[in-house]
Amino acid sequence: MADGTGRSDSKVNAARYRVDRLANETEAAGEAPESADASAGASADEGSGAAGRSTVEARAQFVETSIQQAIRRGEFDNLPGAGKPLTNLQQTYDPDWWIRQKIERERLTGLGPPALTLRTENAGLDARIAATTTEHAVRVLLEEFNARVVEARRQLQGGPPVVTPTRDVDEELARWRETRLARQREREAERERDEAERAALTRRERRRRARRAGRT
Repeated sequence: MADGTGRSDSKVNAARYRVDRLANETEAAGEAPESADASAGASADEGSGAAGRSTVEARAQFVETSIQQAIRRGEFDNLPGAGKPLTNLQQTYDPDWWIRQKIERERLTGLGPPALTLRTENAGLDARIAATTTEHAVRVLLEEFNARVVEARRQLQGGPPVVTPTRDVDEELARWRETRLARQREREAERERDEAERAALTRRERRRRARRAGRT
């Protein structure tokens, strides 16, 4: 119950902020120029005090009514990120955060500075290694990746630093062999289970046929 109330309050606060900002922009755009006559300006200020307060109160009432109506219509339900924790709270400020997130989210390659493209490539490197069918191809893939990381570290052209680590080729190859061996064992075990099931079905079918033959 408390969680639902907290999410509802967050929706209401966000809606109020958006409506207030829109109202402020509209009011600023329609603001009248100052009068050249000082006395006329003073009289206008005195006369506009109550009207100004009335305008603020009316706007606040309009905002609150609009928010409540939108909530009843369900316009704030199922918004993106609702009920999910905020991400990247522990990271320091990154001026290229939007580029990095787009590249990582859409898994783009060849775009952005090397620090970002290499980070994205490193995130998907394990899947590429697992899909490689020969040991030589795995070695070439890793060596080329390490060479790009080292080259990016040497280029001092500004931008975010390259923090992507190189891969230990021998360790990755050993893990690749273990993974392939485990998959091979799984395939063999599955094949044995299939053969045992087929044999059991065959035996049951033979027994049924024998019983039918005995009745006749």
